[in-house]
Amino acid sequence: MYDDYRSYPCPYWDNRPGRYPNHDRYPIRLRDYGPYPFVTNIEEAAKRNNYFRLALWTGSYLQLTLMSINVGDDIGLEMHPDVDQFIRIEQGEGIAMMGNRRDNLTFRRRVRDDYVILIPAGTWHNLVNTGNIPIKLYSIYAPPEHPHGTVHRTKEDAEMYE
Repeated sequence: MYDDYRSYPCPYWDNRPGRYPNHDRYPIRLRDYGPYPFVTNIEEAAKRNNYFRLALWTGSYLQLTLMSINVGDDIGLEMHPDVDQFIRIEQGEGIAMMGNRRDNLTFRRRVRDDYVILIPAGTWHNLVNTGNIPIKLYSIYAPPEHPHGTVHRTKEDAEMYE
């Protein structure tokens, strides 16, 4: 049908290669682009992020954040009563923990590059960095969990705003 070398013939959008010459040449500025249409290389954006948490896109029903978890640190034990969460690890390794009570995290799995963690609403959870480099990840919240434009430079900043 279509291959990677031929552009999809969309009558509403000119997506021919080379149409926007700087599209892939320069990395995006890390900031909140929502609620407008947005396309990026998410692996590159996640690996470039050095903030504990940064909202990259916030819409009405969904939010994409980037996180960097330092060696030996964690996201912090939390639970979102009305929010499902998806996490993808782009770099690093750790232990994901989940449970129905904050003192009963019986679900534990080792995670590393290319793993995803799916957290149902109402589930207590944490992610601990057990590796020797920062964990770089992106997280999708549905609905959004943080205000538009959220930037927490450190975990301490994040705890102060919670």
